[in-house]
Amino acid sequence: MIAIVMGVTGTGKTTVGKQLAAALNWGFSDADSFHPKANLEKMSRGIPLDDADRQPWLQALQQAIDCWLQEDQNMVLACSALKASYRQALLRDSERMRLVYLKGSFELIADRLSRRKNHFMNKDLLQSQFDALEEPTPESSIWVDISLPPEAIAQQIVNAL
Repeated sequence: MIAIVMGVTGTGKTTVGKQLAAALNWGFSDADSFHPKANLEKMSRGIPLDDADRQPWLQALQQAIDCWLQEDQNMVLACSALKASYRQALLRDSERMRLVYLKGSFELIADRLSRRKNHFMNKDLLQSQFDALEEPTPESSIWVDISLPPEAIAQQIVNAL
C-alpha cells in the first residue's frame, strides 16, 4: 500500500510521514526530493510554481509510484498534492493507495513556518498554497487535524488505515 500524506507547506507532511512510516515499518519518500533544481530555486526566491513547473515533478512522482506498486512496496509519500488534478495523476491504483489530508488553519501553519529554519520553501508562499488548495473530499481521504502532536496524528492515520 502507498499512503500519500498531503497538505500545504508547514502542515507536517515530512514529520508525520516519517513517523507513520516508522510505525507501519514502511518506506518513506518526500516528494520535495523529486523537484528539479529550478523549482527549488524558484520557491526559495518566493515565486510560486505553476502547473508547467510541476509537470516534470509529477511525472517523476508517477514513475516512482508505478515502481513501488510494481514491486509491491509499502510506502508513505509526503506530497503537497494541492490540486485534484495532481492527486488524480498520482493515485495510480485506488485499491492499493490511500490519501491522507493534513488540515490546519492558516494562522497555525504561518506560526509554524515562522519558526522553521533552513527550508527551501519561502514562508511568503503560504497564501499561494492555500489559494491553490483544492481540498479532497472526506469520502476520498483520511482527514487529520494538525493541531495534535505529530505522534498522535501518525497514530490516528495508522488507526484509519
